[in-house]
Amino acid sequence: MQTLIENVNIINPNDEFKGNQNILIEGKYIKEISSSEIHAKENAKIIDGDDNYVLPGFIDCHTHILAKGFHKEENMANPLAIHFYNGVLHAKQTIDAGITTIRDCGSADLGVKLAQQRGLFTAPKLEICITPLVMTGGHFDLMLPSGFDMEIMYPGFPKGRCDGPSEVLKKTREVKRAGADFIKVMCSGGVLTANTSPEFSQFNMEELKTIVGEAENTNSKVSAHCHSLEGINKCIDAGFSSIEHGTFIDKETSKKMAENNVTLVPTLLVHQYLYEHGFPSWDTFADEKLAKLKEIIKVHKENVQIAYDEGVNIVMGTDSGVIPHGHNLKELINLVDLGMSPKQAIAASTTKAAEFLGRDDIGSVYEGKCADMIFVEKNPLVDINILTESDNIIRVMQDGREVKNECGVM
Repeated sequence: MQTLIENVNIINPNDEFKGNQNILIEGKYIKEISSSEIHAKENAKIIDGDDNYVLPGFIDCHTHILAKGFHKEENMANPLAIHFYNGVLHAKQTIDAGITTIRDCGSADLGVKLAQQRGLFTAPKLEICITPLVMTGGHFDLMLPSGFDMEIMYPGFPKGRCDGPSEVLKKTREVKRAGADFIKVMCSGGVLTANTSPEFSQFNMEELKTIVGEAENTNSKVSAHCHSLEGINKCIDAGFSSIEHGTFIDKETSKKMAENNVTLVPTLLVHQYLYEHGFPSWDTFADEKLAKLKEIIKVHKENVQIAYDEGVNIVMGTDSGVIPHGHNLKELINLVDLGMSPKQAIAASTTKAAEFLGRDDIGSVYEGKCADMIFVEKNPLVDINILTESDNIIRVMQDGREVKNECGVM
C-alpha cells in the first residue's frame, strides 16, 4: 500500500528547512521525498498536505503510560484490569499530542508493548523497563508501615524490591526475562514515596556496579531515577547511561556527566505541574509530598541550566503518568528556557532522543525511515508554542498509518 503526501514543508532538526515537498510512503517506510512530482501506484492514497509543516514523530524518553498519578489508594481500590484500560486512554492522549514513541520508565509490561505492535490499540511505540529496581525502604518501596504492600504485581510483572549484590543481580535478570529493553533503578528518594527524601542516595556502589555489569551482558542501558547529588555521582561512577530528573546536580558533576557521556532526562514539567496543582485531598501523604516538592522546585531548573551550560546531553522526558497524559510537548518550552533554540529543543525530542534509544529507524523524516510524522499548520521554528497544544497537531502518522486526523479526511 502506498500513500502520497503532496505539498508539505519538512522540518528535520539536523537539516535545512525544505519547502514544497512530496512524500511517498510504502508500507510503514518513507520510500521517496522530492520537490518534484512523484509517480505513485494507481491505487495509492493521495493526501493534500495543504502547505502544512511536517516534523518527525516526537519521542518522550520518560513516561508511565499506564499510571494515573501513582496513588496508592487507587492501587488498592481498583481491579487490576482498570490499570490496563487506563492505558488505552493515556496512549491515545499521548499520540494526539504528537508523541509516536515513548520510553516507559515503569508501568508497561511486555504485553502492553506487544499489543501496540500488533495494532490492538492506538499507542506510541514502547521501550520498556517493566518495573524499577528499588531497595527496601527506598523510593517506590510501597510497603506501608501498616504492613500492607501497595505495589502492583501479577505474572510477568516482577516485584522491584531487592537488596545486596546477589538480589540486585537476580532482579536485573528477572526484569530482563520479563521483557525489559533497559534497566531502571531508583537511586535516590523521591517525592511520591513516604519516608524517603530526594536528596539522599539509595543503593550502594557494589549494588549499582552489579546491576550495570549484568545489564552489559545483554547490551542493556541502565537508567537512574536520581535527584541526589551523591547519587548522581555514584551512578556515573557505576556506568549508568542516564540520569532521570537530576535535581541537585552541580557544575562539577555536570562536567563529569559530559565527560562520561551520561545523558540527562530532566523532566522539568512534572515538578512544575505538581507544584501548581498539588495532590488530591484524599491523598494520605499529600502534605509530605508537597513539602518535598517545594524544596525541589526551588533548584531544579537552575541546576539543569548548569548541566546544559556544561555540555551535558539532554533529551526530552515528561514523567507523564505522575501528571496527566497528553501535555508532553509543553516540556519543549522548558528546553527553550534553558537556552536551546526551537530547532535544538525539537532535536532533543526527536533525533537526539532516537540516538539515545539506539534507534536509527525513527526520529527524522528521511527516505528509508519509519513514516512517523506529525503535521501542524504553522511553523514551530518561528513559534515553538504551536507544538504544545494537542489541538494544533492536526495529523499524526505512525508506521505510515494515520493515527490522528483533524483535517476531516481519512
